[in-house]
Formats: sequence, C-alpha cells, structure tokens
Amino acid sequence: MTGSGEQGAVPAAANRGIRAHPLVPLPAPRSLWLVLAVIACGRSDGPRVTVTIPAGASLDAAVDSLAANHVIDHPGSFRLYARLRGLAGSLKSGVYLLQQDESWSNVVAALERGRGVEQRFTVREGLRLAEVADLARGQLKIPRDSFLAAAEDSSLLVSVGLPADAPSAEGYLFPTTYLLPLGIGARELVRVMTHQFTQQWSPEWQARLDSLHFSRHELVTLASIVEAEVRYDPDRPYVSAVYHNRLKRGMRLEADPTVSYAYGRRLRRVWEKNLAVRSPYNTYLHAGLPPGPIGQPGRAGLAAALYPADVPFLYFVAQPDGKHIFSATYAEHLAAIQRVKQLQRAARAPQRSGREHPTPHR
Repeated sequence: MTGSGEQGAVPAAANRGIRAHPLVPLPAPRSLWLVLAVIACGRSDGPRVTVTIPAGASLDAAVDSLAANHVIDHPGSFRLYARLRGLAGSLKSGVYLLQQDESWSNVVAALERGRGVEQRFTVREGLRLAEVADLARGQLKIPRDSFLAAAEDSSLLVSVGLPADAPSAEGYLFPTTYLLPLGIGARELVRVMTHQFTQQWSPEWQARLDSLHFSRHELVTLASIVEAEVRYDPDRPYVSAVYHNRLKRGMRLEADPTVSYAYGRRLRRVWEKNLAVRSPYNTYLHAGLPPGPIGQPGRAGLAAALYPADVPFLYFVAQPDGKHIFSATYAEHLAAIQRVKQLQRAARAPQRSGREHPTPHR
C-alpha cells in the first residue's frame, strides 16, 4: 500500500530509511532533497514501456501507473518528490514512452511537458513480421527497412530478453492495440511490442513448458502455426492436440501455413506443386517444428499450444465455414475430406475441369 488516500501526508514508503524517533529529528529540507535525489537516480538502459495517464487523473493515479510499469521503484518517495516539484498542479494526460527505472527528473519533466501525444497501432493475431513492418510504415511512418532491421538486430533481441535461438522478433511482437507516442522509432516499437509479449506470459506457463519438454521458442513456434490454422476459436486446442500428437509420434506436421511462409508471401491456397519448396520451414519435407515462428500468436494461441485438448486426433480438414473436422485415423480423415468436398460443391458452382486440386489437409 502506498497511502495514496492521505492527501498532503508523507506516505510511509517515503520515510523508509528516515524513520522518526523521539530523540532524532527528521531531516531538514535540504537533507530531504539530498535523500530524494539519491533515490531518484535511474538507469539509462532500461527497456521502454508505454504508460497511459488518463485525462483528469490524479497524481496518485499517475504514480500507480508508473509503478505498475516499473518506471519507478519507490512510489511513495516519488510521490513526495513529485509534489515538491509541483507536478500535482501541472500533470498532463497522455500516452508516454518511458524507460523502466528512468530518472525521476526525466519522468516529471515528461509529465509536465505533456509530450505524450497518442496514436493507436493495432496488430491482429497471426500477422507476419513483414506484415507488421508494412503496418508500421503505413500507420506510424516508420520506414519498413528500419523496422525489419530492428526486429533482426541480435543485440536488441538480447536486451529485450528474447531467446538466444530467436533469429528475429517474429512471434514475439504481441498482437494487440497499442497507444503510442507520436514519432516513436523502429527500435522503440520493437521494444514496446516484445515487452508486451513478456507481460502477457503467465508465470505458471514456465512450469508447463518444463512438463512438455519445450523451450519457450519452440512453444511460440507451435503457437504461431496453431494461430495461422484457426478461424474458429474453439478449434484451437484441438488443432494444437493434432500437432502435439504428431510430434510425439515422429510424424511430419504437414502444416500448410509453414509452406506459405517458406514462399515469403501468403498463398491463397496451397497446391500439391507448392509442397516441394525447399525451406527448413516446409513441414511437409522436414520433421519436427520449423526453425522459428511464422507469425504473431495471441494469448489464446499461446495457451492452446501449452494446453492442447486431451484427444487422439492426428488429422483435420477445414470446412467452408472455417470450422475443422478432426480425425484419429487416416481412413476417417479421407472420409472427412469427401464430406468437405460435398459441402464445397453445394456452396459454389463446380470448378472448371482440369483445375488443380488443393492438398487434402493432414
């Protein structure tokens, strides 16, 4: 508790280390400034995060937001420092890009100037790195090449805590709607999005990874494939189960989205001729998981990859409405494919004779 409800009182956290005693006077104002100045010194290399200060927010509410995002580590002392600096009467609302453990003087200066002019940036589940780069160029005026370079900068990836085997930020640019400051740069956007991924990762998921004998990078890779396959949300844990079951049996995943990713562009449909593309991402040719994620999974995709349904399915095929039919045997799968073909014929005019047929899925 920070004691935010006591207007004008010095919060208990602010007196940590300067406890009152009947025989020891409290520090004089100059000494108090010295104590606060020492605490207020921050680092310059912390990751950047976005902090929203709503219109009409009180200083106490602003301090709570700063503390929740780890911009400040001593909210009670910072509240006292901010009041002495007069921030209570000059606080500006907005969305701010601040460093974790930033110096208090920089934080106060930012909130006084109101440099946080916001813009929205929405990334939906399943988008690929190149597609996120296109969005950043269109919505944020960030050069595409600059964003891709930042997302593939190994030193930046290490600094934001990505796994050592991640060749890029693919899979870790968390899909959601962001409120960002105007003029945000490529590297800072990558930091913000990967930090959001870290924030979404539940602590209990690590124990689950250990029980699955997966690394985090492998899990995100599998989640990205599940995300790319599913159009009907309830199917996620069942699609995940198919891939988990195949991995356990040493079967190839044969996931069409990995073939499309190998081409470097989205294929409207994957045909038999596409299955021969030479790439480590082609799971029709290579057993096991591909080298890395093929898009940005959301929280539901990550959870499905971590907690697959307890079912024996090894195959699935998509119906025209996007829902899947799941099968445990190949014979059942072939029958499901025939049912889907019947539904397709009923839903549209017959295809031209001689037209290629798409792959009968898994």
